[in-house]
Amino acid sequence: MDTRDATEPKDISDRPVPSDTGGHLEEALDRVHASGPEREGWLSNHAPMVVEALAAHGQSDSVHRWLDLYRDRLEDFPDRTAPVTDDNWLSALGDPRRVADWTDHFSRTLAERPWKDVLAQWWPRLLPGLYGGATHTVIRVGHAVRAVAAEENAPRVTELAHALGYWAARHQPVTSLVALPGARTATAALDAVPAIEPGHLGFRNRLAAVRGLPVWADEVTDPDTARERLTELVRAATHRYATHGHGEPTMLVHAATAPNAVLRALDSLPRDQWAPSLRAAWTASAAVTAMYAPAEPVAHVPPVRLSPEEVLQRALAHGDEHVIKLTDTALDVGDEQALAAALRAVELSEPLAS
Repeated sequence: MDTRDATEPKDISDRPVPSDTGGHLEEALDRVHASGPEREGWLSNHAPMVVEALAAHGQSDSVHRWLDLYRDRLEDFPDRTAPVTDDNWLSALGDPRRVADWTDHFSRTLAERPWKDVLAQWWPRLLPGLYGGATHTVIRVGHAVRAVAAEENAPRVTELAHALGYWAARHQPVTSLVALPGARTATAALDAVPAIEPGHLGFRNRLAAVRGLPVWADEVTDPDTARERLTELVRAATHRYATHGHGEPTMLVHAATAPNAVLRALDSLPRDQWAPSLRAAWTASAAVTAMYAPAEPVAHVPPVRLSPEEVLQRALAHGDEHVIKLTDTALDVGDEQALAAALRAVELSEPLAS
């Protein structure tokens, strides 16, 4: 018997996304594209993801104010090395020094071909390496796809080029994972994820310490079923943050936002890519769970019940980029427990300094 709630919506990505943002999103993206995808050699530039999330939830008037607060965390766009071409791309894959070259490659390609065709070609090439940049690579692509799917214009297509270029440059596969006994539901499967041994510092070292993950949804081949299960995973990981986010308030956000980025891309991808996308999203969510899970969960009941609009306002007032991005996913999920997870992120995280 399927233990999922039959009243749950089959897809949390059906909510309409505003296409007309008054030009505020486009202006913000133009500002961001003068900056590189990282700072201090590793930390991801969250500005393009946050401004898209705010615009998608009707907060276009806030994107420049937020970006002004974040601007000290932006670094100049990196130098170019040598062009990436159709003949040499494989040798450049996963080389972060080539991020400008990759961005140029996708800018040229997207100028020549429809963006969905480019995405369909590159998605299966990049999907095995979605752990790069601590999963921010695929998350940025998910935001870019949502933006350009709502309205195709030059700044949004340019953002897709930057996002795909970042993913290609930071492409990082994970191999040799042992398949562990799984569970039927996404919630139970996440509960079954074993934590890594303590003492590993940094995302790369922690990821290397993940030896095995529970099997979940590996039998799915039907595209529509893959979409339903991916929706289930996003919901379960978002809910879980409310009780487990204290393990690492920033990094555990990605257990929910990475699979949601994949979910956002599905409608723009060929259906035969949906089931592989589900499997990659599960592995990413489970790996982040293993890397940062706390020793014990905590019961969490938000002190007040707030509407989705009020939760978004609290996240925006707090300002932290991960809080806003988790709230973005929580609003997609849309239920009370998801909103509680967003409020928990507000409680646990340091606010963006004004």
